[in-house]
Amino acid sequence: MDDSTPLPARKTWPALLGLAGLLVLVFCASLLLGSARIPVVQILRILTGQPAANQNWTYIILNFRLVRSLTALLAGAALAWAGLQMQTLFRNPLADPFILGINSGASFGVALVVLGSGLAGASFLAGLGVLGDLSLAVAASLGAALALGIIMLVGRRVRSNTTLLILGLMFGYATSALVSLLIYFSAPERIQAYTLWSYGSFSGVTWSQMRVMLPVILLGLLVLLALPNVLNVLLLGEDYAKTMGLNANRARVFILLSASLLAGTVTAFCGPIGFLGVAVPHLARNLLHTADHKVLIPAVGLMGAIAAVLADIFAQLPGAQFVLPINVVTSLFGAPFVLWIILRQRKGGTTFSV
Repeated sequence: MDDSTPLPARKTWPALLGLAGLLVLVFCASLLLGSARIPVVQILRILTGQPAANQNWTYIILNFRLVRSLTALLAGAALAWAGLQMQTLFRNPLADPFILGINSGASFGVALVVLGSGLAGASFLAGLGVLGDLSLAVAASLGAALALGIIMLVGRRVRSNTTLLILGLMFGYATSALVSLLIYFSAPERIQAYTLWSYGSFSGVTWSQMRVMLPVILLGLLVLLALPNVLNVLLLGEDYAKTMGLNANRARVFILLSASLLAGTVTAFCGPIGFLGVAVPHLARNLLHTADHKVLIPAVGLMGAIAAVLADIFAQLPGAQFVLPINVVTSLFGAPFVLWIILRQRKGGTTFSV
């Protein structure tokens, strides 16, 4: 955390309100910008249920731009919340939502669906139903759930966060090896389909999928909202937490549960999206000059949503007829930020304390 004086409590709410206002602005911009130019008045008529001058505009706003923008908002907030918890749990400024292999588990689930036909033939996919966005989401959810189950089991038996971190990394390497094996034996068109999913996108989510994505993210958030005091204590180390009467193992299980639900759900529906989870918590700490999770939880959620919606706007390249992968945009902006974090840490400028 920044060494400067914490932001006074009386200035915290104005800062959060400012972030909320900025989120509204970028969300409106995401509805306005795109390959088709739709007047602001017509967008307002569509959103209020009135007929538009062009029926195609109604379809574009309601079935493409609105659901895409809501997906970006939810995904950005969820990844930022998951990253905040991982950084606090491991007391590591470079920890991110996928550090425990949740992303790898979800990717392996998708790889089984998209690439599995290269090994098992058409009957493999026929047993899973129509290959499309929904089947990919289901497969990724099952893969993330498997990773979550392993994490929860190990989290109850392993006392060291460092050991848990190493096990998560090894799980990620193992699943990545299995995915590479599937790719090696798969047909080119299957490899292309998997590659497109792995780039990350907010555009593939439908309203029917949103009915699943939103409740699961809210469940992960509800678990997080019960943890701000626990996270504040864990910043000072598990030994100190035990002297305060905190059951560290139980706290770790709930943190892993929340982070896994948040990050796993986003991966299932949007693909593996990097850098938001590691960068946004640091932006919030530096903006508000605090490590108090009662303040950081709403701030990180708002900033994560803003960052994801902005990344989606850049990916759309307003006026162009193509869309960049989200991971291209987040990597271009996120990689320099991570390098800045590392340099600050070497100079002693980044700490974790309340």
